[in-house]
Amino acid sequence: MTPVLALSLRSIGNRRLSVALTVIAVALSVALLLGVERLRNDAREGFAQTISGTDLVVGARGGAVQLLLYSVFHIGNASNNVSWQSMQRLAALPQVQWLVPISLGDSHRGMRVVGTTADFFTHYRHGAGRALGFAQGRAFAAAPDGLFEAVVGAEVAARFGYRIGQRIVLSHGSLGGEGGPRFADHADKPFTIVGVLGRTGTPVDRSVLVGLEGIEAIHVDWHGGAPIPGLSIAPEHVRKFDLSPKSVTAALIGLDSRVAVFRVQRQINTMGPEPLSAILPGATLQELWSLVGVAERALLAVSALVVAVGLAGLVAVVVASLGERRRELAILRALGASPLQIFALLALESVLLSLAGIAGGLGLLYGAIALAAPWLSASYGLDLAAGWPSAGEWRLLGAVLGASLAASLVPAWRAYRYSLADGLTIRI
Repeated sequence: MTPVLALSLRSIGNRRLSVALTVIAVALSVALLLGVERLRNDAREGFAQTISGTDLVVGARGGAVQLLLYSVFHIGNASNNVSWQSMQRLAALPQVQWLVPISLGDSHRGMRVVGTTADFFTHYRHGAGRALGFAQGRAFAAAPDGLFEAVVGAEVAARFGYRIGQRIVLSHGSLGGEGGPRFADHADKPFTIVGVLGRTGTPVDRSVLVGLEGIEAIHVDWHGGAPIPGLSIAPEHVRKFDLSPKSVTAALIGLDSRVAVFRVQRQINTMGPEPLSAILPGATLQELWSLVGVAERALLAVSALVVAVGLAGLVAVVVASLGERRRELAILRALGASPLQIFALLALESVLLSLAGIAGGLGLLYGAIALAAPWLSASYGLDLAAGWPSAGEWRLLGAVLGASLAASLVPAWRAYRYSLADGLTIRI
């Protein structure tokens, strides 16, 4: 151990209380900075994996972001539906391994109703390829047995206290939240809850899923988007009608090989007679994140300011201690220490405090991840990684250490300029 390092450690030990408070302040700011960075990266990855394992999303001709918003996030409405004949043509393409149709337009107490098939529960993936799981019950059965069966997302079940066997009423249209304006209720054809999905942190949590035939069944006595006056067909008689879907909103498509995804995309975009748009969900999610990612960059800037405040406190503590250490520094000069060694002593102390704060910040970060990760995963579907710091985090730590070294130059320069006579002079 070098003499300067030994002196630095002894000096730090003599000022344990103030040093401990400074290290805690730096550790908290570093933990906040790294926590925001890790949360930012993991949130971006989770956002990009809202839907995974789906190669293409197909809907009516329109913008890619708009198609993604209404088909995956259930935000907004489609400009047009896609005919069932087009869905059949898409399913018949040789490269298509599976196709899951989606029909939107109805709601339940402000939550979106998604008409689909039982294949949705088989092929829908989120996160790192995770399948949908059931907290209770099962998927709805195929028509006619499961015509009026429904599966609710975790948030729907938690908010309204739904359980297996309860009956719910769907509403036409999707205006407003709970208690908001609705065009009309399908009260004459209630659905029975047969399954509750586990929490995924995706829009599926806020959805009510029913079969495509169920969507057709509640509209058999409707025409032009409104109920036919004086006509009401009972649920037991609906099964006699042809409930094959006429059109759907969009479709999720999985291919045999992802190598052919661009070729199939071009084929669908140029397919006649109905104009369609096929998008790559991953690429469009990244495009969407670039539009909404301003907040996470602002949050990172705020955490960087917190680190700057912590380092300013470090400098303030070291500078304030100089007045008490004038005699100590003068004695070191009298014993032969050069001004450069005094400079190195003060700079080294600041760096050691910063290193201790960085180590403490990492400890706080990993402790917080260990405590909060299960809750975040269960409540929001956000998986926080507790692995070794990434390259970006190492750069942030290097920036913190560099900033602390730069900040230490202020007290070190002041100590460098103290003369031997100034230190030994008795001030009254």
